[in-house]
Amino acid sequence: MLALLLVNANRLVSTDALIEELWAERPPRSALSALQTYIFQLRQMLGGLLRNASPKDVLVTTPNGYEFRIAPERVDLQRYEKHRLAGQHAFQSGDHPAAVEQFRAALNIFAAPPLANVRRGLHLEAEIVRLEESRSGVQQTRIEAELELGRHHEVLSELSGLASQYPQHEGFHRQLMLALYRCGRRPQALKIFNQLRQSLVTELGLEPSRELQMLQQAILSADPRLDSARSTPFPGRTTDPPPLRLKWPAASPWKA
Repeated sequence: MLALLLVNANRLVSTDALIEELWAERPPRSALSALQTYIFQLRQMLGGLLRNASPKDVLVTTPNGYEFRIAPERVDLQRYEKHRLAGQHAFQSGDHPAAVEQFRAALNIFAAPPLANVRRGLHLEAEIVRLEESRSGVQQTRIEAELELGRHHEVLSELSGLASQYPQHEGFHRQLMLALYRCGRRPQALKIFNQLRQSLVTELGLEPSRELQMLQQAILSADPRLDSARSTPFPGRTTDPPPLRLKWPAASPWKA
């Protein structure tokens, strides 16, 4: 319950959402009373930790639920989001060193799996999926910034691990192919494409995207546009990576 309140720090979490998180689809008849008891116990715990605030001013009761009020910089998720947004802005502005710095700061906040030791219900499980997807996007765009800075040797080992971890992730495979090519390992770059294609065709019945096929052809022909960081779009990279978003709905379904 506390984890769900903190994930939604400074936002209302409805009574219904808390009950669903605790008991899923089979709450007891006494669920509301039990929830109120848990809130009381949580406030008692906070009372022993807070010095300059009342527990009721931190864990606030509203007509529709509860809100945990805390400075954003004290919440990992909100610190992560701050660095992610700063990194995305720097990347889109062409300031790749700043983008790398901000993205690394974001990734360091969740270096370990989030909420690994917390009992999770439906809502927290959804948040973990959302965060993992966002983290993957941050990682991909950080590597893109590294490649723009000519750091293909430095990211090669990391990309090899990511391609193994995500055997059908075209973004990481594209970056690995490009890094290998720039390291003078063209045969290995083409082998990565063939491995990805086999995985996609065998398991999903899909061919690699047009961008990946263009990159393969560019590697085969030793296209000079692949040799250094982008000044003009190179084959297989016709657009920037999609914007990274960890979007919170304006009207959250968790609210009553």
